[in-house]
Amino acid sequence: MADFLPLTALRAFEAVVRTGSFKAAADQLYVTQSAVSHQIRHLEEWFGTPLFTRDGNRPKPLPFAEELASTLSLSFSQISAACQRARAVNTIQPLVVAAIPSIALLWLIPRLAGFRAAHPDIDVRIVYALHGRDIDFRDVHMAFAFSKGGASLPGARIEPFLPGHCVPVCSPALARQIATADDTPSAIAKLGLLHDTDHTGWKEWFDRAKAAQPAPTTGPIFEDFNLLRAAALSGQGVALCPLAMVRADIEAQRLVRLSDVMVLEDTGYFLLWGPPGPAQMQARARAFRDWAFTERSLQDWSLS
Repeated sequence: MADFLPLTALRAFEAVVRTGSFKAAADQLYVTQSAVSHQIRHLEEWFGTPLFTRDGNRPKPLPFAEELASTLSLSFSQISAACQRARAVNTIQPLVVAAIPSIALLWLIPRLAGFRAAHPDIDVRIVYALHGRDIDFRDVHMAFAFSKGGASLPGARIEPFLPGHCVPVCSPALARQIATADDTPSAIAKLGLLHDTDHTGWKEWFDRAKAAQPAPTTGPIFEDFNLLRAAALSGQGVALCPLAMVRADIEAQRLVRLSDVMVLEDTGYFLLWGPPGPAQMQARARAFRDWAFTERSLQDWSLS
C-alpha cells in the first residue's frame, strides 16, 4: 500500500462528518454522491478499518474517526487561511482610506481626482470613519480623524494635518442683518445658534468673546458636521465651524465669517497610518500620504 496521504479522500471524509451525510458532502464539494462514497471506501482501505457505523440513514463516525475529522477540520481551515494570505501577497488590493464625513466631503473627495491622475496604478477605496469610534486597521490602511489635544491610537503612526479652530459663520443674507451692529456677540445670538453635538461650543465662544451667554441656550443640535454646515448654508442660523473646512465657502461667499474669536484651538485633523503591512501596500500608503501633504501645502491654512 502506498505511503502518501490520500488527501482527496480525507477531504471527502471531513465533509461527510461535518455535514452529516454523503449527499450534503457531495453538494459542498461539487461532486456526485457516488464519488464521495468511492473516496470513503478508498480511505477505509487505506486505514484498514471501517470509519462509520449506520444510524438509520445517517453515517455515524466511530470515536477515532470523529477525532480524526475534528483534527482535519482545523487543519483544512488553517490551510485555507494560509492560501488566502499567500494569494493576497500578489493580488492587487485597493488602498483603503477612512475619513470622517467633514474632511471626506469638503477636502478629500474634491481633490481625489488629482491623486488618481498622478497614481493611476493605485486603486483607492474611501470609507467613513466615525468620530469617537476607534478605527479598525485590519480593514483600513490610513485614516483622517478629528481629535482634541492630539490623536492617540495604539499601533498607529499619527501626523497633524489641518487645524480644527472653529469660527462663527452664517449665510450672507443673515450676515447682512448685523452688518452695522456694535455688539456682535449679542447680534449673533439674536440670529439663532446652530449646535454641533451639544451646547458646549457656543458656551465656550461667548466666554472667549467676554459676552453674556444667551440663556437658555436654544437652537437645533446636529450630530454630524455636514448637517450643521448645510443648516448654516441654508440660512437657518449661525454655526461654529472649523475654518479649515469652510474656508472655500467663505472665499466663494457662500458663508460669512462673523468674528475673529475662535474656539476649539486645541483640536485638529490628523492623518493616521495603520501598522506596517506588505511592502507594496506601504509604498501605496506613502504615495497617498505624500500627495495629501502636497495638496495641503498648495493652500494657506493660516487662521486669518
